[in-house]
Amino acid sequence: MSVRVLPDFLINQIAAGEVVENPASVVKELVENALDAGADQIVIDVVDGGRTLISVVDNGRGMVRDDLAKSILRHATSKLPDDDLTNITYMGFRGEALPSIASVADMTIDTYNSADEHGWQLNATTGQIKPSDWDSGTRIRVENLFARTPARLKFLRGDRAELMSVLDIVKRLAMGRRDVGFVLNNKWRFPKQQDLLERMAAVMGDDIIGRMLEVNAKSESGDLSLYGFISEPTLRRASSVDQFLFVNGRPVKDKVVVGALRAAYMDVMHAREFPLCALFLGLDPRHVDVNVSPAKTEVHFLEPSHVRAFIIKHLRAKLAETMNMSDGQTGIHTDTFHQMNIPASVSNNFDFAKKSSVMSVNSPNRNTKDFYAKPSGQQVSDFSINEIVVDKNNVATVDDAFCDMPLGRAIGQIGDKYILASGGDNLIIVDQHAAHERITYERIRTHAIKVQPLLTPIVIDMREEDVTAVMTVVDELKVSGLVLDAFGDNAIAIFEKPADWDLNWAELLHSIADEVRENGHSVQLNEKLHLKLANWACHHSVRAGQKLDLNQMNALLRDIENTTRGGQCNHGRPVYKIIPISELDVMFERS
Repeated sequence: MSVRVLPDFLINQIAAGEVVENPASVVKELVENALDAGADQIVIDVVDGGRTLISVVDNGRGMVRDDLAKSILRHATSKLPDDDLTNITYMGFRGEALPSIASVADMTIDTYNSADEHGWQLNATTGQIKPSDWDSGTRIRVENLFARTPARLKFLRGDRAELMSVLDIVKRLAMGRRDVGFVLNNKWRFPKQQDLLERMAAVMGDDIIGRMLEVNAKSESGDLSLYGFISEPTLRRASSVDQFLFVNGRPVKDKVVVGALRAAYMDVMHAREFPLCALFLGLDPRHVDVNVSPAKTEVHFLEPSHVRAFIIKHLRAKLAETMNMSDGQTGIHTDTFHQMNIPASVSNNFDFAKKSSVMSVNSPNRNTKDFYAKPSGQQVSDFSINEIVVDKNNVATVDDAFCDMPLGRAIGQIGDKYILASGGDNLIIVDQHAAHERITYERIRTHAIKVQPLLTPIVIDMREEDVTAVMTVVDELKVSGLVLDAFGDNAIAIFEKPADWDLNWAELLHSIADEVRENGHSVQLNEKLHLKLANWACHHSVRAGQKLDLNQMNALLRDIENTTRGGQCNHGRPVYKIIPISELDVMFERS
């Protein structure tokens, strides 16, 4: 068969297959064009989920007649003035959207630019341009989507499902451009000039109010910046629907950024749960390639490992902040009484500084702790529940000092499971097992992993591409106690492994190779380490059903106040709930 050049209509339909997947993708392309045109108010209407009509109206600059005529030509764009694909600062730039849409639907464009005496209307099907009374910005109407390609039409979902996809696109664009007002179907409204938290509440729901943590960081070299909000770990969703990620203002679903977010929450949230966030990553446009896919939701970073490490570092630092932060540092297990300026007469009765745990429960699994090395002559130790001794003559002074602390003073125990505390005008309820589990976990994770050198290396045969993939994350694996190197082109040799940890290493390394090729990084070994630490902490912590006296309760409260990630246990469950007196007044009809 001879080589031939495809006709224009078929070329456009092929391009449409890449750009126009569904009504939501049409809305995305048209709204991005409106943003690039400088619009600060955009009105979107869809009928029958978008299959009958999609209308996008903006108050942007509009087009003069000649530009309007060129707008439906393939690869015609106003977005690359210097023809530099390495420095893209526009939302749209490919010049394929309008001709692609026109090839699978009926499209009409009304536009006005102040350089012309009047507006113009273009029928994209016929190419005819005529004068119009349109007098501001641009309106694009897309009707009968996929009418010319019925095979594509049958793959559309129900009208409501398609409308929800359109809404998701509008939410993501609205989150990224808070200076712009968006209206969808005269029902969903996102006013312009909202601050980020207001826009987040409008997009995600009011349950985020008071439960988001602000992130604002820059790399030491100044090449990366990260701003936005992440949810406290006890606020999560069953899917990633409320994860809004942006790179240089562009909404993305990038595997490097998504993977970094997951890694940051690894030890505070279940793997099947998802945090909420609106995060804006900024970097030099020349260090990220947005010209990866027609949908423009994926990007390629010049240094993905650098970007990933930067995001993980600062998200973990925010999640690790304690209730008693000092000088902006994330303190772990500091001397509670010195930090809180408790009178010496009180603090002398507590010996926090000399103990590596306030409370613990003896466990038959003592050999488990051999997994951890002994830095500076210390080791993870088991302590009796009855170690804390208080001079009863000072109880009143202790109570007075504790009243002003974040978790107040203990007043009792319910069901030998929950600690009740009073602090200011708040009632505080603490899950004693979850609290001590977090305290124990954070203490043991600061100990180095005990590594076992192997007299005879474990050699695992792998495909050459798998060896290459594993070697790209060799430094990350070493942090988790696994020391290895390439053994020729088709094998990996393990020289050191975590002590007392027997796994199917061949299966693990093959899984790691698969994950690296898919995502550019691997979290499998780190996740296994987290599970091991979490299980150890769970088995060595105060149990539900265990009686505590007031002194032990107060000691636990003080320690959790100074423990990183103290608001949730290792499985993501809340450690405490604070109920303001105003809520109690409502319960008892006093409001």
